[in-house]
Amino acid sequence: MLIKTFSAALQGIDAALITIEMHAVAGVDFVMVGLPDNAVKESRERIHAALIVNGFDLPHKQLTVNLAPADMKKEGSAFDLPLAIGMLAISEEVKADLLSDYLMVGELSLDGTLQAVHGVLPIALCAKKQGFKHLIVPEANWREAAVVDGIEVFGASSLLQVVQFLNGLIKAEDCLSAECNKDEDVPESDIDFSDVRGQENVRRAMEVAAAGGHNMLMVGPPGAGKSMMAKRLPSILPPLNMDEAVETTKIHSVAGILRHGCSLVHERPFRSPHHTITEVALIGGGTNPKPGEISLAHNGVLFLDELPEYKRQTLEVLRQPLEDRHITVSRNKLTVDYPASFMLVAAMNPCPCGHYGDPTHVCTCTPAQVHKYKDKISGPLLDRIDIQCEIQAVPYSKLKEMKPGESSAAIRQRVVQAREIQSKRFMGTGIYCNAMMSPKMVRQYCAIDEQGDKLLSLFMDKLGLSARAYDRILKVARTIADLAESEAILPAHLMEAISYRSLDRDSWGD
Repeated sequence: MLIKTFSAALQGIDAALITIEMHAVAGVDFVMVGLPDNAVKESRERIHAALIVNGFDLPHKQLTVNLAPADMKKEGSAFDLPLAIGMLAISEEVKADLLSDYLMVGELSLDGTLQAVHGVLPIALCAKKQGFKHLIVPEANWREAAVVDGIEVFGASSLLQVVQFLNGLIKAEDCLSAECNKDEDVPESDIDFSDVRGQENVRRAMEVAAAGGHNMLMVGPPGAGKSMMAKRLPSILPPLNMDEAVETTKIHSVAGILRHGCSLVHERPFRSPHHTITEVALIGGGTNPKPGEISLAHNGVLFLDELPEYKRQTLEVLRQPLEDRHITVSRNKLTVDYPASFMLVAAMNPCPCGHYGDPTHVCTCTPAQVHKYKDKISGPLLDRIDIQCEIQAVPYSKLKEMKPGESSAAIRQRVVQAREIQSKRFMGTGIYCNAMMSPKMVRQYCAIDEQGDKLLSLFMDKLGLSARAYDRILKVARTIADLAESEAILPAHLMEAISYRSLDRDSWGD
């Protein structure tokens, strides 16, 4: 007797169809092949306990289970449900003739309760692509799977409920709990730029960064508000469109950090890893590859506070994904590609004590210590940061006199308007912001007049800037012109863009 059920395995942020073949002959044994990991192998014990607790008969036969394709490694507990249903079909507790219409995933507790699993959104997309009519998932994953149109999703709370559904005893719509039937509660953020007082130059730099998707570095003493402003950057970025929301949700679902009961990620991600983070945790990978922080920040912001405190080798691995906007992780018998299109926002002190150049505090660092501290950031990495700005602490006496700053909503309106200009400019190219322009596009869309060319040439020589920095100045100038709704890049736009390169390698310590 041969029974087939269908499931899916995660590969990167996508899913691949897995056919579970179960062959039964006379005897008493259980053999599983097809590169299952330990969690998959242990499913036998979970399934046996769940079947007994729910009053089902165990198939007293020799079972050979093949997870096809056999050369793809299978990981996790999501195969519990399709394996259990296959056993019940062999025992004739479930009608086997309709199983080809269903793709199913779910982890079983010993009492038969279905537990949530990771990566349900890519699995639902895989089910639709493969032509399945129905998808069975744990109830806790129902909202996530229901985002995909064109496939019926059954959210079950237990193995018994799945059996009743497959045997036609209950309908899918009768099984969802009251919690699933409620409207999704989308939390609203109370973080707003109106909380920031003063720091007009940094606020302006952040508006330019958000409008063009540019990377940014802030240098200033402790307590100047670097972290506070960085956390508010997502509030002025354009809202996620549907494609971005789906792709971001897929990554968070695979990583297992999607909020319980959430259907889609609605806000742009903000990730702020500690400076002790490892290279693997930052870019992704591991024995069983998982997305790293740069992928979890996809379509959002990656904030690195105290930048020189990170290991230099760890920072250097950012160079390739900052250019390519994706990362390829290669391991034995497996290569996965993770998207990594993020805005890098970093903050650092000007020296180890934090008070170099501070008019109100005395710096206790020697010139050698200051140089060594700044030298932790390589020139090539600094070249990839479009906007570099200095920030000074605002004295308390002035803070209390200042009015609240402009709201995030007002700033976001200008950012969205600039992004719409860029969207029309790059329509059909796969580029959606100025920071993503190729060198060819820079020449096409960032032309400057003779006066601007002389101005830029003068500062390139004075600051000793690289060719990459030249392109980035033009990209930032293009964004400043877009914010001003100017078709041409004027000298004033170039001057502002050049002012954001004041921290380049040759100018530090001048």
